[in-house]
Amino acid sequence: MSTEEKSAAPRSLAEALRVRDDVSLAALLRSRPDLITPVPTDLTQLATRAGTRASVVRALERLDRFTLQTAEALAVAADPAPYEELVRLMAGDEGDPVVSAALPRAVALLREQALVWGADDRLRLVRTARELLAPSPQHPSPTGLGPTVREATAGMSPGRIQEILAVVGLPSTHDSVSAVSALGALFADRPRMAALLAEPPEESREVLARLVWGPPYGQVTHDPAPHLRHLLDRGLLLPTAPGTVVLPREVALHLRGGRAHRAPEPVPPPVEAAAAHRPQVVDATAAGQALTALATVEDLLKEWDEGGPAVLRAGGLSVRDLKRTAVALDVPEPVAAFWAELAYAAGLIASDGAEDERYAATPAYDEWRELPTAERWARLAGTWLTATRTPGVVGGRDAKDRTLSALGPNLDRSAAPEVRHRVLALLAGLPEGASPTEESVLARLRWERPLRGPRRDGREGQDDDLRTRLARWTLSEAELLGVTGRGALAAPGRALIGAPEPPRAVEAAEASGASGASGAPEGPGDKLPVHHHRTPPVPAPATPAERAAATARAARLLAPLFPEPLDHVLLQADLTAVAPGPLERPLADLLGVLADVESKGGATVYRFTPGSVRRALDSGQAAADLHTFLARHSRTPVPQPLTYLIDDVARRHGRLRVGAASAYVRCDDDTTLDEILADKRASGLALRRLAPTVLAAQADPAALLEGLRAMGFAPAAESAGGDVLIARADAHRTPPRTAPEPVPDGPPVPDDTLLTAAIRAVRAGDLAATAPRKPGPGSGAGDAPAAGGLPRTGAAETLATMQAAVMTGEALWIGYVNAEGAASQRVIAPIRVEGGFVTAYDHTADEVRTYPLHRITGVAELADDAT
Repeated sequence: MSTEEKSAAPRSLAEALRVRDDVSLAALLRSRPDLITPVPTDLTQLATRAGTRASVVRALERLDRFTLQTAEALAVAADPAPYEELVRLMAGDEGDPVVSAALPRAVALLREQALVWGADDRLRLVRTARELLAPSPQHPSPTGLGPTVREATAGMSPGRIQEILAVVGLPSTHDSVSAVSALGALFADRPRMAALLAEPPEESREVLARLVWGPPYGQVTHDPAPHLRHLLDRGLLLPTAPGTVVLPREVALHLRGGRAHRAPEPVPPPVEAAAAHRPQVVDATAAGQALTALATVEDLLKEWDEGGPAVLRAGGLSVRDLKRTAVALDVPEPVAAFWAELAYAAGLIASDGAEDERYAATPAYDEWRELPTAERWARLAGTWLTATRTPGVVGGRDAKDRTLSALGPNLDRSAAPEVRHRVLALLAGLPEGASPTEESVLARLRWERPLRGPRRDGREGQDDDLRTRLARWTLSEAELLGVTGRGALAAPGRALIGAPEPPRAVEAAEASGASGASGAPEGPGDKLPVHHHRTPPVPAPATPAERAAATARAARLLAPLFPEPLDHVLLQADLTAVAPGPLERPLADLLGVLADVESKGGATVYRFTPGSVRRALDSGQAAADLHTFLARHSRTPVPQPLTYLIDDVARRHGRLRVGAASAYVRCDDDTTLDEILADKRASGLALRRLAPTVLAAQADPAALLEGLRAMGFAPAAESAGGDVLIARADAHRTPPRTAPEPVPDGPPVPDDTLLTAAIRAVRAGDLAATAPRKPGPGSGAGDAPAAGGLPRTGAAETLATMQAAVMTGEALWIGYVNAEGAASQRVIAPIRVEGGFVTAYDHTADEVRTYPLHRITGVAELADDAT
């Protein structure tokens, strides 16, 4: 490099950022949004922030495996290192065309994220990244390499170093520095090292083989064995502490053939297809599961209609209530937790805030039920995709060893939305109708984000297995929700993540011999395509408008897949009704009150019981209304046993009236009250006769109603005025509640408008901070403000300098404090000074502005070459 080129090369990260264009700066801020929270004042502050430990750790955690391996190789290379040295460390002495082809992309990505700066002949890893990734006894490098000869011999006596030189045949030197340099040059010389390593006995070579790929440290006794002494005498092992030796980095690299990593991974592992199905089968399966998902959420809300389970003092559901909910929904407890959390995240359930706090449906649930079926599903699916609450961790323990409860605190995992979107994007990269193997998806995610677990800065990072568990939960939850069908991404799910329409590749598979109902190979010997290409990134919908458009498109694609709601059922003589498909809303609502669901599947079976008929009568229906309803909606004649059941329950319904005294029972037929008093089961109600047709009880009305119903009677509740109280399904609702907000994983990615404004502000501040200034009258170089400091001049001098600049048209550098007290530097060209204000063209803002003179801290003239 010539002297002129050296002087033009950036000497710091700030200088490297200064020569970037706006597109490059935008890419940096987009990939590391924490750098503009808040917006830095200039590029020097941006570079400082980009080198902080927290920001660098976040950036390293978001690198793929090969890019991270490249950064790790730079951490063990010279500082600065030429690109050729990096190629040797990654591809080895013999070279690897695949690694060499992928390396430019990795270096470009590191440069884009400001983790590496400098030209190709002087690549520098930012200092903080080098400290995090370089080998040390406390934090071994992922490369498995140890310290260099210079680092390992830092505490060694000069005499011992000279002894090593003599043994390896090097001339003695006058000082330790030159001795260490000579030894390092020997170890880096491939031919001479090959000759030196040909001398050790076989046992010594075995020791080197055990240390070569790491960890490079070993233990020796006070009197080492001969084969260890042979290595120590030649500096092939160097002592670092009493009883501890290390394999020098130069020796290890020679034994490795120059490679920093045992297995560089330049190509992401492929996502393998486990099975292939016809797209129509996938979509139909997903649609069926979507209907089941909607029915399950509705069943959950019906179960909690009159006031759900109590809220624990610490928040959430108790283990017992979760079990009861699972039994009611006929699903395992983890699945019940998923549905409860999904309804909570969608704002359909919340705590009622009462003194006896319970979970209940929100007013938003009633609005949701009125939406078209596809839109109801799209709202649930969109909520699931972006929610940070993670039902999979329910039942685990938090940092304080407390059990994590469904609907409770500490269930947010900020990485969940990103993992869900990425898993679905990987599925979208397969041919349409293909389902992946779980292990290939997990391997791909581990390649894309390998750096997890304890941080290199000593703080605890995210759970090393969290992303793997999130991915597994995503695959199972997507199937439950109907985003996937038979493991393959359905068309509505593809629209939900904003993925483009895929090629119909499965049809080609069918032509090659796939058969069966699903068009998928089933045997273990069937060959399925393995996709080695890099799955193109599918950006997640970022703004609310984009998310709304994606969910609307998913709803449009799903709607034709749903069967038309039916307006009829099939009544049977065994007091059951069969719904051969989804029912229209009014029919489903009333039938759900009149009968109990006995089984679900392709068809739903309802059973009529005295209790279910009484429930319908309690809701305000008369016996004649129920007969008319069944006759109108049954494709079969109404069975006589069902007619008798309705008439019998209606005849007895309401003969007993229960009100609040504490509680009382009244009946026009005194023999019925005699029967109640004679029943032993009534002893717990503490009944006593006040009049021939009135009984008083110590129990409250609700307990009295339940007790009488348990005895086989059909009492009705009445008001203080004697009117029958009608129990409605939507009687208990919470006050209006907002759905819980997702907990973001760091600052959000800035949009283009914010990026443009931030870059403009940073460049303006940098122009003001770096513009050369003339020294003030009678001042020396030492009087200039410190870097980043504001100019300081008196009011009279400020005014005189401003007026002179108006006449000469020169630009000035000023310090300015706004009304909020924030200080900034600006470069302005004054146009007019009057009334205590200066009107000037602000070069930093690229517009004409007016500033109060009393807010200007000082002024200085710019040097001639600045203008």
